[in-house]
Amino acid sequence: MADNASLGAAKTAKNDEFYTQYSDIEAEMNAYVEYNPDVFRDKTVFLPCDDPEWSNFTKYFASNFARFGMKKLISTSYAKGAGNKQITLFEMLSPLYDKELHETRGKLFTLTHDMDGSGNIDTDDIEFSGYLEGDGDFRSAEVTKLRDESDIIITNPPFSLFRQFLNWIIEGKKQFAIIGNQNAITYKEVFPLLKDNKVWLGYSIHSGDRKFNVPDDYPLEAATCGVDPDGKKYIRVKGVRWFTNIDHGQRHESLILDTMAHNLKYNKKLRKKFDEDFGVIEYPRYDNYDAIEVPFTECIPSDYDGVMGVPITFMDKYDPDQFEILGTSDNGLVPDELWLSPGLTKEFIDNYYCAGGKGAYQEGNPTAGIYMKGIATMVYKRIFIIARKDGDS
Repeated sequence: MADNASLGAAKTAKNDEFYTQYSDIEAEMNAYVEYNPDVFRDKTVFLPCDDPEWSNFTKYFASNFARFGMKKLISTSYAKGAGNKQITLFEMLSPLYDKELHETRGKLFTLTHDMDGSGNIDTDDIEFSGYLEGDGDFRSAEVTKLRDESDIIITNPPFSLFRQFLNWIIEGKKQFAIIGNQNAITYKEVFPLLKDNKVWLGYSIHSGDRKFNVPDDYPLEAATCGVDPDGKKYIRVKGVRWFTNIDHGQRHESLILDTMAHNLKYNKKLRKKFDEDFGVIEYPRYDNYDAIEVPFTECIPSDYDGVMGVPITFMDKYDPDQFEILGTSDNGLVPDELWLSPGLTKEFIDNYYCAGGKGAYQEGNPTAGIYMKGIATMVYKRIFIIARKDGDS
């Protein structure tokens, strides 16, 4: 499986055109419709950077246009994208087609009704509505205008521009569902939205890797790349998640938890972690945060009323009625009272490097530090939570 370096490499090379599988889109959208059958009814759905010849987002919503009772579907494409190197049938068959503009301008596609008189509304009814004034960049005034005219935005945005794209959506005050890397959970631009329940993770992707098709000129240099039976290049990437503000049922399913004593006695995974890494069979405390370390979501204790540090994958199971999110160790966005020291202490840093630690850590860094069998160790990104009491909101 691909690791997070795959997305990092994509960012560096600006290889942002990862085409989402139809099945991954379908699984996520079905969860929204199951929770609220009218979620797309009479709505205009905008798919930025989604040329219908290549985008499964456009194909999915066109195929389900009538079932969802949608008002309008808008797709735009980006002129500098690989998809624009070939002329789509939607564009080529249109009297608006212009060979010169094809190379330099973004394109606009719309779907509103049964254009061909078939009695069905589907991909055959997508209309090439012309060329944009610019290249189709989502930050342009004309694409922003389309955003403002829409109700819901759904897409797989450029990996290198995830922060800017999410901020662009939030500024427009729209409902949305977009794909990003799970590490975005702790981005300083993203985490406050998760903490305040303005954004949450989607329903359908919680683990494993996902397959994305890539342009024909994408270099297949990793073991995670390949060519599928249809001759399309792909890359498999793990750690991706849906980020959304559209409600779904899983978000309101509380975790079933065991007591601290039960976890420590019967959970083999937890016992192995604590015994081998910490040398004690108990929930250890951080050196710089007033919280206990809980290395696995399934081991969050049911009978602890203090602050707990949990993996970022906790967000997959987060029920806002069960827990309150306080902060994250990745950027120090925590209440003042949670600090035991203002970041990593000089003593902890010295002990860490004396023990052979690697990386560029400095005094004051917010990274969570903990002693494992007396050895100073850096803990991967943690989210700090506390259980809500009955009556809390």
